Parts: sequence; C-alpha cells; structure tokens
Amino acid sequence: MPAFLLEVGTEELPASFLSDAIVQWRSRIPQSLAAHSLNSESVEVYGTPRRLAVLIKGLPSQQEDREEEIKGPPAQAAFKDGKPTPAAAGFAKKQGVEVSALEVRATDRGDFVFVRKSIPGRNVAEILTELIHEWIWGLEGKRLMRWGDGDEKFSRPIRWLVALLDNQVLPIELVNGSETINSDRISYGHRVLHPETVTIAQATDYITTLRSAYVVVNVHERAATIQQQIQEAVQTVNGYAEIYPDLLEEVTNLVEWPSAVLGKFEAEFLNLPTEVITTVMVSHQRYFPVFKDANNNELLPHFVTISNGDPAKSDIIALGNARVIRARLADGQFFYKTDLAKPLDSFLPQLAKVTFQEDLGSLLDKVGRISQIAEQITAQLQLGKEDTHNIHRAALLCKADLVTQMVYEFPELQGVMGQKYAAASGEPEAVATAIFEHYLPRGADDILPQTLAGQVVGLADRLDTLVSIFSIGMIPTGSSDPFALRRAANAVINITWFSNLPINLKQLIEEIATDKTQLITALEEFFLQRIRTLLQEELQIDYDLVNAVLGENDPEYTERALRDLLDVRDRALFLQQIRKDGTLERIYETINRSARLAVQGDLDTKQLQPNSVIRKELFHRPSEAAFYNAILELVPQTVAAQQSRNYRQLVTALEKTSPTVSTFFDGPESVLVMDPDPEVKQNRLNLLGLLRNHARVLADFGAIVKNL
Repeated sequence: MPAFLLEVGTEELPASFLSDAIVQWRSRIPQSLAAHSLNSESVEVYGTPRRLAVLIKGLPSQQEDREEEIKGPPAQAAFKDGKPTPAAAGFAKKQGVEVSALEVRATDRGDFVFVRKSIPGRNVAEILTELIHEWIWGLEGKRLMRWGDGDEKFSRPIRWLVALLDNQVLPIELVNGSETINSDRISYGHRVLHPETVTIAQATDYITTLRSAYVVVNVHERAATIQQQIQEAVQTVNGYAEIYPDLLEEVTNLVEWPSAVLGKFEAEFLNLPTEVITTVMVSHQRYFPVFKDANNNELLPHFVTISNGDPAKSDIIALGNARVIRARLADGQFFYKTDLAKPLDSFLPQLAKVTFQEDLGSLLDKVGRISQIAEQITAQLQLGKEDTHNIHRAALLCKADLVTQMVYEFPELQGVMGQKYAAASGEPEAVATAIFEHYLPRGADDILPQTLAGQVVGLADRLDTLVSIFSIGMIPTGSSDPFALRRAANAVINITWFSNLPINLKQLIEEIATDKTQLITALEEFFLQRIRTLLQEELQIDYDLVNAVLGENDPEYTERALRDLLDVRDRALFLQQIRKDGTLERIYETINRSARLAVQGDLDTKQLQPNSVIRKELFHRPSEAAFYNAILELVPQTVAAQQSRNYRQLVTALEKTSPTVSTFFDGPESVLVMDPDPEVKQNRLNLLGLLRNHARVLADFGAIVKNL
C-alpha cells in the first residue's frame, strides 16, 4: 500500500510554532483523510527548526467506489401529466444521467425527484495534491508572516517542498505572489554538519535519509537524546540536572542534531541567590543548571547547553556560552549588591511612579488598597496581634521589589527578590515569606501559599484587582481576559479552600465595592461561575450535584455559597460521596417527591420547626401523625448538623424518616395530599415542605438527577 511524504522546508521556525504545528497536523491530517474516505495505517508528524513533515503509511491507491443519492426538484415541477419538464431534463443533465433514471419519492415535504449515482473512487494522488495546500496554509499560529509580494502567511518563509507518493514526486505548486515553489525529492541536511542537498529516493526512506545528513526529524527521539546526553554530561562533575519540561520542549525544537555541552562559570557567582542564577540560565539562556544533588538546593558552577553545532567543537561552544552567562551573572551580581544597599521599604515611594492601570492609579495606590482589604480579611478571621502585624507589613511591602534593579531586569523574580530583600532588611520571616507567597499560585500547576500571611495578602491582592478592573467595566468576555481575572478569582477560591479560611466573600465584596449595586452583582455572578467551574473541573463533582449546592436561580443558595466557600465545597464533596456509597439513592425518592409537591404550598423554605405551621387536629390518618413526629425528631439533628457541618448526621436522620414518608405516600394509611379541604391540603403540604426544608440544609434535591 502506498506511503506518502510531505516535507515543508523553511527558514528557522520559532520553537513554539513548531510545537503547535505538529499538534495541529496530528489532529487535522487524519481528519482530512477520513473526510475523503481515505484510511491509513499510520500518520506520523515530524518537525525540526527547518522543516515540518508528515509520513503517511498504508494509504489505498484510490478511494472505494460509492453510491450517492441526490435530491432534485419537487415532483410536480419535474413532471407534468406524467411527462418530464425542462426542470427534470436539466437536473438529469447536470447529474450526467438519462431522465429515465430519475425516481420520485415521498418526503416530509412532499414528493421529490431523486437520482442514485455510482461515484467511482478517485486516485489517491489526485486527492493528496488538493489537500496539501489546505494542510500547509491552514496552519494557525501567532505572528504569522508574509514574505515577498505574496498574500499567503506562514510562520517563516517556505524554501522547499518534498512531496513523494512512494518513489514518485507529486507535482505540487505553492504559489505566493511572484514566488512559486515546486515539489521535488530534494531536501536539505544540517546547516553546519551537512549543508549539501539530500535526495530522498522514496517516502519511507525519509527518516534514514535525513539522519545521514545529521537531522533527527523525530521530536520524541531528539528529546530522549537530549535527556540522556544531559545526564551523561553532569555525571562527569558529579552533579544533578533538573530537566525542566518546558525548557526541554523548547530546546528540542531549536536543534536538528543535538549535542549537550557542559560549561563552567566562576564559583564566586554562587553567592547570588539560586533563583537568580537559574532564572538567568533557564529563562534567558536556555541552559540547564547543575545541582549538587536531587534536592536542587545548591548549585555547582556548571551548566549544560544544547548545541545545534558541530560536536567536535564543543569546547569552543562551551567557552562562548560561558562568556555569555558570565556577563549576565555579573549584571545580576551588580543589581543584587545595589538593591541590598538599602532596606526594602525605602523602595516604596518609587511605586508612585509606576502605573498599575491608567484609570486606577499607581502601584503605590494599589498597595494602599491591598493593605485595606487585608485588614478587612484580618478582622473577619479575628486574628491576633502578631498575625495582624505580619499581614499588615507584608501587604505594605508586597510590591516593593518591583522597582528594584534586579526585578526590573528579571521580571520573573518578582516576589522571589522581595522575600530575599525583606529578610536582608530584618523583616520577620513570616513577612518575607508572605511577600513571595502572595503571588502563588502563578499558574495552573503551581503550589498554593502555605502561610497565613501569604494567604491573606494573596487574597487581598487578587480581590483588589478584581474589584478595581470590574469597576472600570473591563469584565472578561469570551476568551478575552487581559488582566487574568478568571485566574485571579480561581486563586481566591482555591486559596480559601486549601487553607480552610472561614471568610465571608460576599461581605468582602460589598465592603470593597462600597455599595455599588451593579458592580457587586457582576462580581458575585463572576465568582459563582468560577465556583461552579472549579467544583466540576477540579473537584470532579457531578454537574447536577453542583446545581444542588449552588441552586438554580435560587438566591438563598447563591448567597450562602458566597458567604461560606468552605461550606459549599464540603456539601458538594459530601453529596458526591453519598452518591458513590449508595446513601443518596436511599433518601432521594421520598425527599424529591416531597419537594416536588411542596412547591404547591407556601411554606417558607427556612422554616424547620413544625409546631407553628402544623395543626394536629387536621390529621385524618395515623401516617400524618407519624410524619409529624418524624419531623420533630429530625429538628435537633438538623440544627446540630448546621452548627457542626456534620452532614452525615443530617443524612442519617433523613434516612431514618424515609420509611415513614413512604407510608404517608403509599402505605395502607396513605393520604391524598391534594385533599378537597383547603386546610387539610395546606397542612399536608406543610408537612412535605418541612421535610424539603430539612433536606435543603444540605442541598436542593430537586436539582439532583436520580440516574446520572
């Protein structure tokens, strides 16, 4: 069965585009083939900085023949008095059949003319020739460019094209303005190690032919080679290398024939904080740091760089890279010493010269707002003097390092240097740690702040950003979220859940937004959306159980969720647990049935005590009295569960009432809830409403789907 090779040769591609392009082709090309009824044994996508390629094995020589049914004009327009009209003749001619081949069939919209055609399968070469343009020009990415005088866009100019079906060149033309690139079997090897052209005899020879020209086209193979070479290099100095996944992916896509080069720098630079050295290496130079051991606490004066040059010249490459890192570390050393010359709080006045947002003032203004919000959170938590002092001090200093020379040069070190400089300035350890931690989490996979001061200041910072940005109307829409407000709201919720902080988010929003009703409403709705998303996506709670704890357009539940984030989390997790262990199924039927009927009454959903709403003299059957007594026994259990949040206690009590409620509905002494007597009817609806209300302490059972 035929194999097909397509290689798009380019100027050096950005590593990020190459990664995205490979992912896109891996998805789109199989879909494209399937859409044209072409199966294959395998579709392998390859890429290096100078090429993007796909090798498809096991293709058919052509599509299978197929039958196709085509609908034509209405029968009354196609035939008149049993004879074909021009409409019928025109349709038949268009489809390449005789009029006698037309059939009349009934449809929902009346009788129509149809024709069945046998469509012969097309040659695979013909189809591929058409698809290639779509595969190449359909790639998406950031900052695609035009070149020459053409309108087509790609990440970098395309310089050659290989298109082979087995050993035959498929004639393809890529036209871009006045420039035309014709397909061939000629590719190019490594720029340094094999600058000559290479000829690919047939599609399946691609990998071996390029390897002979010092190009490893398989991304996974290059990554594995790089990892192995790094480990071998650091073993020569008894070191340990941390293989950062993002850095590994980047350097893999920057080389065609990787070779790990061990470099060295002066040990005097090890006096710099480890974070400074690793930031310079990883973020700025794409080097892998070398540590003394797997704890990553102490560095060795070495680094590993991945070269795309001649391995025979590794010593020269190492010296060149050492000169670069030496200059960067010397800069860092100067910045560090200069910053340490004065205490961290002396940088605060400079924050007034840095704009946070045009309509929201400076960073110093933001620090003032953070400090005020931190005080409000501290008051809610009723913290002691020491914690209150540390939080106040951390809030005041949390942005001070942004105007230091080190952070100005290396923005990635914000918070990190604040912690270092705070400690050097004599601030308490809790304050220094909080300055670093208030930025956590910095991404989806990052850790959360571990200390109370870090948690409170982190919450205050994000709440200020959310309220401030919302106040000027810059609310996220669709995928647009320039201030990362969704991430900020997620962090507020996750920090609260992780730290078990009993904060009242609704009260905080109202205090910060100072009674601006529309702003408060928008923020509350935004947080409720994030709570819903995190419960479903991060805590893996079933959607109907999330609806049950948040309510569906139920202000009582939504307000409760915002007032107590811990409670909404615990109730959702508990519901998921009792669904799994079968308890939910045992209580669901009676509670849900009661709740559905109770809506026809007018009992307040917060009413739990039966005494004032039930008239015992209206009981007609013993089952009513038994129901009433069951509610009386339920009251203390529900109240205790509310106070302790021991919802297992409530569910156990509800489970105990189930047989009594079942008898009320279906037993020998069952009653007709909708009694003709309005007073009896209301009395019975109140009984059901009371059971519903006790269950509502946990969740809205009406929102739960029984057989999810």
